[in-house]
Amino acid sequence: MNYLQHTEELDGKAYKPEEPVIFLKADSSLLKDHKPFFIPDFMGRIDYEAELVIRICRLGKGIPERFAHRYYDAVTVGIDFTARDMQKKARELGQPWDICKGFDGAACIGDWVEKEKFLSIDGIHFHLDINGKTVQEGCTSDMLYKVDEIVAYLSKFYTLKTGDIIYTGTPVGVGPVHIDDHLEGYLEDRKVLEFNCK
Repeated sequence: MNYLQHTEELDGKAYKPEEPVIFLKADSSLLKDHKPFFIPDFMGRIDYEAELVIRICRLGKGIPERFAHRYYDAVTVGIDFTARDMQKKARELGQPWDICKGFDGAACIGDWVEKEKFLSIDGIHFHLDINGKTVQEGCTSDMLYKVDEIVAYLSKFYTLKTGDIIYTGTPVGVGPVHIDDHLEGYLEDRKVLEFNCK
């Protein structure tokens, strides 16, 4: 819920949440090294959500926003796979999203790029192609909560540790994946993510 058009896409109205919407994923949900994503057919519709992801590089707790940039060193594109039918039901009942967001393989991650390769963390363009067609495009300048704000906010509640990864929200354009889909994620013009759905 970190891009205005995505809030409208999900809820029918554009708005900024009062605070960042946070959820955790299990370590078993991590999918890396371009391995295939096996769609769990018993969970209903599974949607892709392409996001900019940052990598934490040092221990931190209660980090002031002005120092947050010191606590991450690399970025990539990731997919926050979501069991949409299950999430809709959980939202209606006020239940947690753990299962619909944290199942095995639900946190797909691309190759890391050092953040110094970019002029600013707040101006990185990224996009997702499926079967050669661009389905999502985003820019970190459009985030409702900027990367440094997210790091500072999270560190109030959680001790951030070296190697932790933070997904920063998806732009408009989410949709379902299907068997044999080929997904490619880009930071600017650099391909960092590529895998197949099975």
